[in-house]
Amino acid sequence: MDPTSLMALAIYAFVMSITPGPNNLMLTTSGLVFGMARTWPHILGIPFGVAVQLSAVGAGLGAIFALEPRLQVALKVIGTLYLLWLAAKLWRAGELRDASMARPIGFFQAAAFQFVNPKAWLIAGTVIAAFVAPGEGYAGRLAMVCLVFTVIGIPCMSVWAAFGAGLRQVLKDRRKLLLVNRTMAALAALTAVLFWL
Repeated sequence: MDPTSLMALAIYAFVMSITPGPNNLMLTTSGLVFGMARTWPHILGIPFGVAVQLSAVGAGLGAIFALEPRLQVALKVIGTLYLLWLAAKLWRAGELRDASMARPIGFFQAAAFQFVNPKAWLIAGTVIAAFVAPGEGYAGRLAMVCLVFTVIGIPCMSVWAAFGAGLRQVLKDRRKLLLVNRTMAALAALTAVLFWL
């Protein structure tokens, strides 16, 4: 991959990784509820899932979705239901001290979520089409794309988790915590609605 393409890929990866979306919303929530240390498996699972997803799309899975649009609808439905379930849990969330009895999203759960995350599918399809030209060296270019998304994505996602963890230090008042939880719940529900626009 030439330096110009690599720079364009890095900028795209940064923009897609730092902007709001289901992953970053969930990471902020996890940072708030569980703290930064317990959120690391979630943070690391996302780029692993993205790399698997990029590899699958690069191997031809994207063509299957083009031929069978009902698969895309099924993924949207699953992603929507998951986000609405998360929103309901957040809406009812009480105090931070209850979080020690709950479990944060794990590495493999975070990786698997990428396969029902419409934003992740959009990114994967765009990246493969724009940055992984067919022909000799295809596997190397695909590996480079996965590496760039991992190297850039982890710090970007960590910012969102750290933001949530920072809120944890500020939100000692139950009423303020409830307000933040309900705001995050509304954003999760809104994100689910945006899947269909």
